[in-house]
Amino acid sequence: MSYFVIIRGPLGIGKSSLAKELSKILGAEYISMDSLLEELGLDKVPETEECIPAKNFIKADEHILPKARNKLKDGKIVVFDGNFYHKEQIDHLIKNLSYHEHYVFTLKAPLKVCIERDKQRAKPYGKWATIAVYNLVSRFDCGTIVNTENKTLHQVTEEILSYLPKPL
Repeated sequence: MSYFVIIRGPLGIGKSSLAKELSKILGAEYISMDSLLEELGLDKVPETEECIPAKNFIKADEHILPKARNKLKDGKIVVFDGNFYHKEQIDHLIKNLSYHEHYVFTLKAPLKVCIERDKQRAKPYGKWATIAVYNLVSRFDCGTIVNTENKTLHQVTEEILSYLPKPL
């Protein structure tokens, strides 16, 4: 059974660790939207904007959609990982992969937790970037809300898996 999963949330929430773990367990294709934005040079914030514009995220979607469609067509599961702070990007992915079942999860924890987790990265983004992205992501909720505070990666993974179809 093919379907796709979108894991969204602020910096330091554990999206990438979770998405990679889910992909491993499910035998899914893992797609990091943040890495794709960087790879395509779409990760820059114009001086006139408060953040990376939605059109850049849509361009990244367009770039990865053929690969995602092929994987889904072949019966694979696809896991997208990113901040997804523009609702348009989520809507764009869902619309363009509309013939497949999908699940969206918004990961949440207090800002101070995200700041502390970001500090533990090999390459931290920093307090102000973490605050900015936290505020952008927090503008709207989408899909199933999962609180990650005081939970291990294993606990959050099990919670997400409980919402997904069981393998045949």
